[in-house]
Amino acid sequence: MMLDVDLQSVQEVRQCLAGAKAAQKQLQVLSQSQIDQIVQSMAEAARAEAGRLAALAVEETGYGRVADKTVKNLFAANDVYQSIKDKKTVGIIRRDEQKRVWEIAQPVGVIAGIVPSTNPTSTVIFKALISVKAGNAIVFSPHPHAGKCTKEAAAVMQAAAERAGAPAGLITCLTVPTLAASQELMKHSSTDVILATGGTAMVKAAYSSGKPAYGVGPGNVPVYIHASADIASAIRQTIQSKTFDFGTICASEQALVVDKSIKRKVVAELKQQGAYFLDDHEKKRVAGIILIGGGLNPAIVGKSPQAIAELAGILVPEDAKLLIAEESEIGLDHPFSIEKLAPILTLYTASDMAEASRICTSLLALGGLGHTIGMHGQDTQAIERFVVDKPASRIVVNTGTTFGGIGATTGIVPSLTLGCGSHGNNVTSDNIGPEHLFNINRVAFGLREMELGNPTAAAPASSPAAAQPAISRDEIAAIIKSVLLELQSTNR
Repeated sequence: MMLDVDLQSVQEVRQCLAGAKAAQKQLQVLSQSQIDQIVQSMAEAARAEAGRLAALAVEETGYGRVADKTVKNLFAANDVYQSIKDKKTVGIIRRDEQKRVWEIAQPVGVIAGIVPSTNPTSTVIFKALISVKAGNAIVFSPHPHAGKCTKEAAAVMQAAAERAGAPAGLITCLTVPTLAASQELMKHSSTDVILATGGTAMVKAAYSSGKPAYGVGPGNVPVYIHASADIASAIRQTIQSKTFDFGTICASEQALVVDKSIKRKVVAELKQQGAYFLDDHEKKRVAGIILIGGGLNPAIVGKSPQAIAELAGILVPEDAKLLIAEESEIGLDHPFSIEKLAPILTLYTASDMAEASRICTSLLALGGLGHTIGMHGQDTQAIERFVVDKPASRIVVNTGTTFGGIGATTGIVPSLTLGCGSHGNNVTSDNIGPEHLFNINRVAFGLREMELGNPTAAAPASSPAAAQPAISRDEIAAIIKSVLLELQSTNR
């Protein structure tokens, strides 16, 4: 008998959540050292399987490159792990003896991990590490186009956790990825917090689920190349960043905004380093395949410049690293101005910093508010003037935004979930880590007695009233009685 797929997927969600809830109860009684051993085992397994999982992801989704996805898996297994391994996440995590306040970490419980098709295995490694480090269980909901590799990544992490003493059911992945399953996972009473990485619709669904959610908005990242920039370095970093995994990281550059005074040098350097400039005809052909049905065309996502050119019906050199087109307009009617999860870059020319600022802010408003913006320049004062009012949670200077935004080449916390703050309708502007996945209970000791006002108390000696002692009701009555007696005596 054939089962209804949606009903089957919903039932699987409930079973996974029940197992996760039971596993989390067992996990939360473990010590910090036991949790740390489990997380270390998971990181080591992810490191060992990074290449295999990357190959599975590319094979199943067709997005990106195996070598680059391997790097992303290793970023989670190495950089993220190193940044969290020594953090206290169990029991009393901080003591302020001066203020006599203790802070106690308490896991949120069960996490719903929504996984995108563009970064399916690295997202699983990252979210599993930070969830378990914080004492939580996690149930993954894969993208339908990345179900197998996502499940395999989750299985690797669960097996490694169990080898180090974790309970079964701590890290699970849905095998029937349907819309009904995702909705059930996000809204079920056993789900405590949602970690949502995916398209705008998925993130909105997470925030409307009624559960606390950390969502990631789109990243239409503009990068300003100021007249003081080291042009050769700026272009090298930009191309390396934009072409990494064929542009599938949401922090990657989408548009370059260049000072008019250095445009000629920038264009020459872009060409020298492998960027292919589209002519008017080619630009129209590529523009015609960027959008489909009002949204980004999935056929271009994570594809090589040559594959995109073939889809557009044009020819580009075999050694072209990315496609670039000049643009002056911004809006959905101008496809080059939107977020393109592919090696396609847009070039805008600005007469001065004021115009560059306006262009960058407009690009963010089109589809990247709160996410990331970049700048290249050597003039510190110019950098300060430019960055101070930008509606972006990560302002990356003199490095590629792909790597700078996730904390690989900057001092920002290493993470693969990047909050966009209130600008992007997100609850936080942080790079998400384990500290976002536990509650903090505060034990506060009394330091002093509360001073309450007393209307009958004597005034302080320093006040004017201190020289005039207060007269009681009985004293007033006695004075009145004395005066009356004296008057009566006089009248006689």
